[in-house]
Amino acid sequence: MSAPARPAAAGSAGYLAVLALPGALRAFLPAMVGRLSFGMVTLALLLLIQSATGSFAAAGLATGAFGLANVLASPARARLVDARGQRPVLVALATGHALALVGLLVAVRADAPTAVVVAAAAAAGLCLPPLGAAMRVLWAASAPDVRMRTRAYSLDTVGEDLAFTVGPLLVALLVAVADPTAAVLVSGCATVAGTLGMTSAPLSRARGARRVAATAVARDPGTPASVARGRRWTLRVEDPLRQPLVVPVLVTLVGVGAVFGAVEVAAAALAERAGDAALSGPLLAAFAAGSAVGGLAYGARAWRVPTRIRLVAVTAAMVAATGVTAAVTSHLPSAPGPLALVAVAGLLALVGLFLAPAMVTGYLLADERTTDAVRTEASAWVNTAVNTGVALAAAGVGAVVDAAGPGSGLAVGTAGALVLAALAMPALLRRRAAAEPT
Repeated sequence: MSAPARPAAAGSAGYLAVLALPGALRAFLPAMVGRLSFGMVTLALLLLIQSATGSFAAAGLATGAFGLANVLASPARARLVDARGQRPVLVALATGHALALVGLLVAVRADAPTAVVVAAAAAAGLCLPPLGAAMRVLWAASAPDVRMRTRAYSLDTVGEDLAFTVGPLLVALLVAVADPTAAVLVSGCATVAGTLGMTSAPLSRARGARRVAATAVARDPGTPASVARGRRWTLRVEDPLRQPLVVPVLVTLVGVGAVFGAVEVAAAALAERAGDAALSGPLLAAFAAGSAVGGLAYGARAWRVPTRIRLVAVTAAMVAATGVTAAVTSHLPSAPGPLALVAVAGLLALVGLFLAPAMVTGYLLADERTTDAVRTEASAWVNTAVNTGVALAAAGVGAVVDAAGPGSGLAVGTAGALVLAALAMPALLRRRAAAEPT
């Protein structure tokens, strides 16, 4: 990764400055409550449906429908937030999500056909509010410069990592003391409470007022038809996918997601080979810890190198680290012992070191290349790209792991990321005549 120019307001002081931005903490804390539910809901649904039906196939089908609906709808939901404002759209989505979860619980209790349960799960995924993308828009609005925004996005990404680490642990606790139904209900309540808290914050209310006001002006019956047509054309021109470099950035991030997905599958396979499926938890925790450390370190520095070059650097480093991990894993015994697993955990932490920086850099590039009017959608496309890579890897790497082992699965993820990076990097590395933000 490129050498930093100098420390920013170093270490924890820099992140305290982020939290001290006017109105930031008031929006960030409830947003984290809402995003905690994102780390809970998939596992909670899986355990609920499996315990009720005795079928992992039915549970997997439902959670797959939830995830697919969430990923496919993500850009459209974010576009709606940009067009209508945060509060009305996010609250409506959170309400729809909670109602869909209640409907799913009723369907499971009534022993409804699998198709009904799957449809309810898909509806819940369809309505999942884009709290992460919305919060990043608020960070962008409150951060006074790119350096502060980098720190804000780093803190936000690490917080999201924490939510996806704590969420499954909370589900396990709720299942142990109650049952999976309680975990699903707590997840839904967290989504609604977090959304209401975030959208009642002054930063979010101000954002919504501006966007709704802009929409109202655009719909004024007195607006000449030619002006209205011009505004519609402007909206199409501002489409994030039409902007220079956005597609190469997203292609690169699909590769980052492929590494992420390969790590998840390989960790589960290694744990199974070691004789205890629960060992996948510590392996993935090491990966998440590496991401958190990398994200905080990345955000605590000010960088002179252009953002697009930084994306190339962190992606290349992640691919290289994954390749080394794949090579080492391929030479482990069929039943790896504790020392071997500790070594793999260390390597996974090294791979994770570059995950949060890649995500943060993707968010920054999305900001650089799009206007404020479509910023929520642009941020959502970054998440969609990574989630697409995760899903593709989960689908493809699993078969490779079954046939040739976890090391080969990691190698496939590495190869996929390398191919996608090779396709995107010529555009990212091309010298730009205009001055670029760093």
